[in-house]
Amino acid sequence: MNISNPQVTAHPFLKALYADDYYPDPVLDRGREILLRLCERIEAERPADLAALYALTHAATEEFNDLEAAFDEADSEIETVAREEIGEQFWFIAHAYGFADADSEELIATRDW
Repeated sequence: MNISNPQVTAHPFLKALYADDYYPDPVLDRGREILLRLCERIEAERPADLAALYALTHAATEEFNDLEAAFDEADSEIETVAREEIGEQFWFIAHAYGFADADSEELIATRDW
């Protein structure tokens, strides 16, 4: 499925992390794919309310939980800067799809990073 939201297609996901050599591009590419899949799911499933949106964002957050091992293997980690950047990406996605009332912490409530 192609993403149709122009805000999303023009957005440079994880830009701040790509600019820092501490974060390996191949791992960031996988993180970007998680975020794009989240957008595809939102467009396909069209969540009717915040609870439905949170179910989707929690699933994507679980994928980031699994990605933490890849960061570790690359001598990197999801630390404070990465946590904030990833969280901001979830917030951006929620707002891009009309969920202005989304709670930034609830979007990634299932994180273990």
